[in-house]
Amino acid sequence: MPPRVLMIAGEASGDLHGSAVVRALKVLSPSVDVAGVGGDRMRREGMELVRDIADLGFMGFVEVLRNLGTIRDLKRMLIGELERRRPDVVVLIDYPGFNLRFAREAKSRGIPVLYYISPQVWAWHRGRVKKMRSLVDRMKVVFPFEVEIYRNEGIDVEFVGHPLAEHIGTSCTRAEFFRRNGLDPSKKLLGLFPGSRRQEIERILPVISRAADLLCTGRKLQVAIGVAPNLGKEFVGRFTGAGSRAVMVEDGTYDLMAYADAAIVTSGTATLEAGWFGTPMAVVYRTSPLTYCIGRLLVDIRSIGLVNIVAGKSIVPEFIQGAMTAGKLSEAVGRFLDDESLAASVRRELSVIREKLGGPGASGRVASGILSLAGGA
Repeated sequence: MPPRVLMIAGEASGDLHGSAVVRALKVLSPSVDVAGVGGDRMRREGMELVRDIADLGFMGFVEVLRNLGTIRDLKRMLIGELERRRPDVVVLIDYPGFNLRFAREAKSRGIPVLYYISPQVWAWHRGRVKKMRSLVDRMKVVFPFEVEIYRNEGIDVEFVGHPLAEHIGTSCTRAEFFRRNGLDPSKKLLGLFPGSRRQEIERILPVISRAADLLCTGRKLQVAIGVAPNLGKEFVGRFTGAGSRAVMVEDGTYDLMAYADAAIVTSGTATLEAGWFGTPMAVVYRTSPLTYCIGRLLVDIRSIGLVNIVAGKSIVPEFIQGAMTAGKLSEAVGRFLDDESLAASVRRELSVIREKLGGPGASGRVASGILSLAGGA
């Protein structure tokens, strides 16, 4: 009987990285049966979607409370899938708020659990790791410094490299990118990356759009917005402000990151991606006041931007909550646009990101681990 895998990726980044794992599984074991929660990318690679991530892209304490009904329905549905399919292994990709709870359901039924892209326990309280020892059979981490954290608690852990190294890169030259998107190659380009969740767009894009307007005043500058594939231009366009001249870029996020002279990037994986290309940036984030206050009590790190965390030092400025204003952003990003020596210095410092994330092959190593665990189930 072919191995049966139930895989859960609750947001756009998980769908991207999960699709590469599904692809690798199909290469190693063409008859493998993969089903679960994901998006279009995982479906295209051959996973049967039992639930689409389209309405699961929320985060934060308040936002989770507002969506408790959706979360409960998802959990009930997936418990039904455990009973019906009896998978050989459950694969959890990031999405810790839900996935760690669901891991308990799998383990209580004797189904082994592999966790890929671990919860950021190094940012939250370390006591969470002790609880994970009874929930996770194998942990596949994407940052080298995470290995020691899990190994010290007796968890089977492997650094597989970051999946970004497998697929990140440009699809065309700078000249071609500018031509395709109606941009002027003689002007500098500011890239805006407002996130992949609807609530991020609503809270962040209006502010960074105003900052972009300020930056365009007195400069030969043009603006482009990287549009997440799960959102679309129409939705994103509602939050750019009347009269915005920003160009919407779909299916070209990496090209925009690579060719932008500076960027404003919502905290998350996108900061690592922009850092990979050495793009001078400001990192931003804003959530509900209650979520932020609770988070401040729990989070024990100085930086919120992954690009600074992975680099091990503060390379680019961060503007969180009330500090995220159009005026402050335009001042900080304006320095990158006006001071070539500063921009060059930041690019050199960001070169450490590629070294820290390792080489390609993460998805294949994860797929091998999944099949090994399924075989021993």
